[in-house]
Amino acid sequence: MTLDLTPATGVDETIELDISGMTCAACAGRVERALNKLDGVTVTVNYATERALLAGLPEQHADLAIAQVENAGYGAHLRDGADDAWSTRATEVRITSLRRRLAIAALLTVPLMDITIVLALVPGWRFPGWEWACVLLALPIVTWAAWPFHRATIRNLRHGAVSMDTLVSLGIAASFGWAVATLLFGLGDTGGGYWLGFGATPAGADSIYLDVAAGMTTFQLAGRYFETRSRRKAGDVLGALNALASTHVRILRDGIEAVEPATALRVGDVFVVLPGETIPADGTVQHGAAAIDASMMTGEPVPVAVTPGAPVTGGTISTDGRLEVVATSVGANTQLAQMAALTEQAQARKARVQAVVDRIVTWFVPAVIALAILVGTAWALAGTPTQQAFGTGISVLIIACPCALGLATPTALMVGIGRAATLGILIKGHDALEASGGITTVVLDKTGTLTTGRMSVETVTPLDITAPELLRLTASVERGSEHVIARAIEHEAQQHITDLLPVEDFTALPGLGASARIAGTRILIGSLRLATEHGIPVPDDAQAAIDQADAAGHTTVLIARDGTLIGVIALADTLKPHAGLAVAALREQGLETVLLTGDTPAAGARIATELGIDLVHAGVAPAQKADLIRSLQADGRKVAMVGDGINDAIALATADLGLAIVTGTDIALKAADIILVRDDLLVIPDAISISRRTLRTIRTNLVWAFGYNVAAIPIAAAGLLNPLIAAAAMSLSSVLVVYNSLRIQHVKGHTAHR
Repeated sequence: MTLDLTPATGVDETIELDISGMTCAACAGRVERALNKLDGVTVTVNYATERALLAGLPEQHADLAIAQVENAGYGAHLRDGADDAWSTRATEVRITSLRRRLAIAALLTVPLMDITIVLALVPGWRFPGWEWACVLLALPIVTWAAWPFHRATIRNLRHGAVSMDTLVSLGIAASFGWAVATLLFGLGDTGGGYWLGFGATPAGADSIYLDVAAGMTTFQLAGRYFETRSRRKAGDVLGALNALASTHVRILRDGIEAVEPATALRVGDVFVVLPGETIPADGTVQHGAAAIDASMMTGEPVPVAVTPGAPVTGGTISTDGRLEVVATSVGANTQLAQMAALTEQAQARKARVQAVVDRIVTWFVPAVIALAILVGTAWALAGTPTQQAFGTGISVLIIACPCALGLATPTALMVGIGRAATLGILIKGHDALEASGGITTVVLDKTGTLTTGRMSVETVTPLDITAPELLRLTASVERGSEHVIARAIEHEAQQHITDLLPVEDFTALPGLGASARIAGTRILIGSLRLATEHGIPVPDDAQAAIDQADAAGHTTVLIARDGTLIGVIALADTLKPHAGLAVAALREQGLETVLLTGDTPAAGARIATELGIDLVHAGVAPAQKADLIRSLQADGRKVAMVGDGINDAIALATADLGLAIVTGTDIALKAADIILVRDDLLVIPDAISISRRTLRTIRTNLVWAFGYNVAAIPIAAAGLLNPLIAAAAMSLSSVLVVYNSLRIQHVKGHTAHR
């Protein structure tokens, strides 16, 4: 049925729905088809984020979309922001349910497998009623614990569809049902032999199907539980971004400041920002001066000086001055809000979890079910005893059950993530591994990634004064400042002098520097602009030192005494230990390295030359970083991005693979695919290495699991495979997949070779 929404046709509105109950990509396709029945609506359903994006549907008609989803057998709720309580609660309920079912299934499966395997094959150890003890142990596993698979199967069958859950459910039901039927009617005592069955099945051994049913349930629950825990929501990113925004604003009206909710701010309003406060919206400074800490937006360590006429960005912090700002962008139009939207869009393009397996299942599941029925029927029509014909059909269904196929990805991911964690690497999920296989280029942010983000003194150029005395005067004044440059100069002075001088009349000059009086003389410390504003001449040797520092990408501080320049101090961000080794290791892996920074071209070139980085892109604004990533991708490169600042979040989400340094901002960590915890840059090549190895293992597992099914089905269909051996072979397939995954534990990090 097509629902008519003619009044809404052409409406330029977009709404988002949280979807619950999807278990594979096929479910997402089913929801999408259901929603596309709404007239004039364009729908995209993302299985990874569990959301549906509907364009052309006004919010007042959201109940119609929800009804469509519910009619398809799933749950839906209108999304109301990054901290959507409904979505969070649904995820928590699902994880809790899976955890409980997995725990009970595992606790019952262990004794069941011991009993069935040992007693079924060693008749002398059996005790009266042992078969029914096994049935009682298996019953809660195949019913309550396996209910998520049965429920999905029932729902799919009601809508004429099948999925991985269908074959799992049928495999569990058939294995358990055959075991019970064998106990009740002796169906397994055929007295016949199979080519791969080593003669007649020992009496009672057919009940081994109970451990097949229980083991299948436990393994599949483990995979489903891990997959659910691994999936991250794009809304977490928005929540981290929105947390940076100020919730209140000091609006200045008729000379009176009034604290109001940030939502009350309008374009053209004048708002006040006090020292230490977060700027609530984008705007232009009208009065005042300050040093703005924009590190959370630009990733750069040095606060930016702003004066009347300078633009400021919402989410940054005024460190040392009072500002009056005219709002130019508020609400969803601020740079911070737009970055959140861009990050959401970038993450929406991520690959769906286990897409390869889901594509296989779309045809594999119905084909296996049909084949099992066809084989059993054919053997029965050919005159084979009913119980043996049924057993042959069961053999096909069991041997084809995708237990190994379902384990191929989750087990490799579990081991890979566990091994990565011991190396200081947190891998979020399948998307990171899928992306790592084709990476050709690694883009490295400079500040906070390759460098410490802390300033250090590089050169001291005294003029008509000794270097120690210049440091003494400068550090004595800077002792009263919290600026990162002041801390660096004070630290340098401590290496060369033992005492500082008493200071009087200390004055902070917001965004420019500081001044104070020492022994009756006025000491002025700050930028070249400060010296120019105070009419302090800059001699040639000082200008040469400034030019040399600028060429090297250093920051310069000028010191004047009573109006005369007495020295120049150059500072720079320091490289992290092993930065060079990390870049060299990436190049050994055949990867191109690119330096991306918002700093000056000179500073970028200096770092790149020192580390041996291939390409440099400097002076890149926050929004341009994602554009640069896209341009590299347009050239055919598969890009990995390493960063730590909020400005890196969009680029991290846009890149094929995002890696975030744990010392970075919360938003950068949540936008990334991989989080680097270890305080060692060699963790970067380690992350690439472990991701590639895990991905190769997943692919190997999938090839083996699927190849095993394809090869074994004809043998079972030919009636050459005892159902008992089919069950054992199916279990062996799972064991081999798990063993192959465990080999990832032997991957060594680069630190082991230093």
